[in-house]
Amino acid sequence: MLENDIQEILFSEEQLKTRVAEIARQIETDYAGQEIMLISVLRGSFIFMADLCRAIHLPCTLDFMSVSSYGTGTTSSGQVQITKDLSEDITGRNLIVVEDILDSGNTLSYLLNILDHRHPASVRLCALLDKPERRVKPVELHYRGFPIPDAFVVGYGLDYAEKYRNLPYIGILKPEIYGG
Repeated sequence: MLENDIQEILFSEEQLKTRVAEIARQIETDYAGQEIMLISVLRGSFIFMADLCRAIHLPCTLDFMSVSSYGTGTTSSGQVQITKDLSEDITGRNLIVVEDILDSGNTLSYLLNILDHRHPASVRLCALLDKPERRVKPVELHYRGFPIPDAFVVGYGLDYAEKYRNLPYIGILKPEIYGG
């Protein structure tokens, strides 16, 4: 049923699995002999972070934040709100913020600034998807899964109106579904 709403599959389940493993190897190389903390930006990144965490063979802790600038729309409102903060102190920790998609940069710029002021040892950004042509705020992306076109994508944790997260692939949602 949900599959009927997909215009095109961008990345298959196998492509996602392969790229997640490649990102994990990059992280292991960069942090060899160190402990890291993965911070999932809920809700869109939870599937990506679960797969990434299982693929990393380093000491690793997890925490979660919920930050929103979308509401129920399909584009960023520019108004950023933290709806769930971290549970642990991050002072002196090596953080990797795990996000589903880097779009305008508004939300992540705001979030990375907040985290940096909490005195971690390091903060790096890992985004599964990158829409560079939509960027309005510069954000340094350390680990990038895939660049994507300016299209509304769902699946593998990404949603429209809380639906489609459970699709095992990433696809472009048909514009008539969201009124685009």
